[in-house]
Amino acid sequence: MPIENRREDIRQIQLPKLPEAAQHSAMGECDSRSRGISASGTSAPHRPISNPISGEQIIIHTSGAETNGTLLIFDLFLPPGKHVPSWHTHPIQEERFTILAGTMRFRLGWRSILAAPNTTVVVSPGVAHWFGNAGSEMVHARVEVRPALQTEALFATVATMEAEAHSSIGQQVRRLFAIARLLVTFQQEVAAPSFTAWLLRPVLAVVARLDRRFASADMPGPTDDRS
Repeated sequence: MPIENRREDIRQIQLPKLPEAAQHSAMGECDSRSRGISASGTSAPHRPISNPISGEQIIIHTSGAETNGTLLIFDLFLPPGKHVPSWHTHPIQEERFTILAGTMRFRLGWRSILAAPNTTVVVSPGVAHWFGNAGSEMVHARVEVRPALQTEALFATVATMEAEAHSSIGQQVRRLFAIARLLVTFQQEVAAPSFTAWLLRPVLAVVARLDRRFASADMPGPTDDRS
């Protein structure tokens, strides 16, 4: 089905105003959530997950394990000027972004949406999309993903990838291999847009196999005790 014919929903909702005590910087809120602080004091601590490529900070609010895999809820913090690196799709998952602070730019298929606070943007399964911080302040969004699948593991894997701007050619090649392996491992959670996926899938599979082969070659073997 062509991307432009897929369903893309944008709904306006009214959220309760934050109390004055909560009107701190978004990054301060991120730090607070990472320590598991809540009004009731019963929230389990969640460490922040940092995406070194996009600059995203993710704090898990409700894990897939808590909902029997049906729902993942997390807080997303995105600094000014930061964005996801490329267009992508979620083959069988719906993403729902509710903007709590800041302004986000979404591109869904051929549409461009500027989402202000109190706006919810729904990205349907299979819709190619991109988003970034379109303002001068930290973006804070509440994101719901249905079903959860292995999205948390995807976040954790991305957080381990290096993104140094001045890495060597060898490091850049290894990073390319790691990205290919990521897309193969988590192909239910994230994929290239449908019009290029058929071309990229076999290439990614070959690159991922090469990455595993090189990783095995780097592992130390048994020592030779012969004199």
